Amino acid sequence: MRIDLHTHSRVSDGTDSPTALVLKASQAGLDAIAITDHDTFGGVLEAQEAGRRIGLKVLCGIEMSTEVEGHPVHLLGYGCDLYDRELGAELARIRHGRSHRLPMMVEKLNAAGIELTLDDVNRAAMGAPAVGRPHVADAMVARGHVADREQAFSEWLAEDRPGYVKRYAASLERAIELIHGAKGVAVIAHPWARGGRAVIDGPYLEQLVADYGLEGIEVDHPDHDPEARSLLFEMGGRPGLLRTGSSDYHGLGKRNNPLGANLTRTSAFRDLQARIRRRGGQIV
Repeated sequence: MRIDLHTHSRVSDGTDSPTALVLKASQAGLDAIAITDHDTFGGVLEAQEAGRRIGLKVLCGIEMSTEVEGHPVHLLGYGCDLYDRELGAELARIRHGRSHRLPMMVEKLNAAGIELTLDDVNRAAMGAPAVGRPHVADAMVARGHVADREQAFSEWLAEDRPGYVKRYAASLERAIELIHGAKGVAVIAHPWARGGRAVIDGPYLEQLVADYGLEGIEVDHPDHDPEARSLLFEMGGRPGLLRTGSSDYHGLGKRNNPLGANLTRTSAFRDLQARIRRRGGQIV
């Protein structure tokens, strides 16, 4: 099987509708995907219905915004109950943190000479439940200030750039507990991307497994070089973690991340589904 467990639709910061995402996954020769939009399950049901129509397995997923000592860490949750109250309340709080900072970001960009309005950002988001920096970047592209999202982030929106504003994120430990409470399985996304190597090390992973029941880490990811992948695979094997692979597809939002760019082994996918089943979650 060809399995990609980390994809995004325009419900968050991708550029394809959930249905279009599923169709493109099928055209790319994939047998199964997980839809993992940022801090929302808003595209899951549409994607799963499209998957049923064309014969592609679509696993319910989410990518939660979390932090460890102020450092951003993303957590993938698979097989969750879409209607779990505690998880839903925390996701709403995270999304509010995303939207609440947008006026401040626009104000900072205006002060730096970038003409932009909140209406520009909302138009770029096209009604997405989870609005964030990528939509600010898209608005900047539309106004001709930058060529693409990459330039917007590198020059204006990254953490040390003029337009950045910090927002709320759950603690990683709390997010793992919430995923488990919703009958899902927790996997840390791209743990060594964007400075994560200094935060997510072997002893900390083993602590998360022992104290919070963390189930996995994403090993094969476009932001991990071959050395990082090898080390993460070995490091994750010691405490018995699932080791997954994915494209982190965003459509045109990340042009170098095509669907199927990295894959999850069939044995790991079966293990993931078995763990979800034991928790009472949703499998495909």
